[in-house]
Amino acid sequence: MSRFKHYRVRPGAPFRLADIDPAATPFLPEAEHHQREALELLADELDRWQNLLHAEGRRKLLLVLQGMDTSGKDGTIRWVFSRTSPLGVRVAAFKAPTEEERARDFLWRCHQVVPRAGEIVVWNRSHYEDVLVPAVEGWLDKAELKRRYAQINDFERLLTETGTVIVKCLLHIDKDEQRQRLQARIDDPGKHWKFSLGDLDVRRKWDTYQLAYERAIRATSTAHAPWTVVPANDKTHRNLMIARLLIKVLRDMKISPAPANPAYAGLKVE
Repeated sequence: MSRFKHYRVRPGAPFRLADIDPAATPFLPEAEHHQREALELLADELDRWQNLLHAEGRRKLLLVLQGMDTSGKDGTIRWVFSRTSPLGVRVAAFKAPTEEERARDFLWRCHQVVPRAGEIVVWNRSHYEDVLVPAVEGWLDKAELKRRYAQINDFERLLTETGTVIVKCLLHIDKDEQRQRLQARIDDPGKHWKFSLGDLDVRRKWDTYQLAYERAIRATSTAHAPWTVVPANDKTHRNLMIARLLIKVLRDMKISPAPANPAYAGLKVE
């Protein structure tokens, strides 16, 4: 699992997003038929670990997925969790804040959707939207942005100290890959629902968003909630890498099977 080291952002260490190649595929088997087989095996194993986590009923797992438009957040959820029970995995999607949410602190809406004991929760976008979009649009000054970074770190520390393991992944694609994926959505009427003209406005600010991501990751990759940058130009590689990362995290949690109930000893069903 040393392959993860290059993509894990070490707290306090120098970090440049440009140093990570979005087209890299270190977790991808060479043979195409092995790729699908590997993903299916990982999805099955993830289901087994989710069952153990649910049975233990004590700890929780939060997967945070961030990335530019078309980076594959939906596809990751669809494939990585293709075999897990919907009873144990929940997805929360973060869109532009509602009036109700804007009337409160920016982390208020996050508390509503944190994992329950024994549950895996996936955030499709997250509280990081509140230090990305406002930073790019110039709605926050440097002092307020710094305060939000600190508040995010404190919030995530609270979660980890109360039994939540946090896995934060940036799905990293390059600008040309995004162009191709956006064009595919435009060219296919069946995918028009996934596209809006606002996506092009965001794309024009590509470089500014890359810098905002780099700064946010550098400020919030902590020992209790580190960031992993996932090369995501290749969709299968993206899915395999995240599946392997989650399974590594679950193994490291050393989840114990639920103890046998002594009341059931010798019980026979007639």
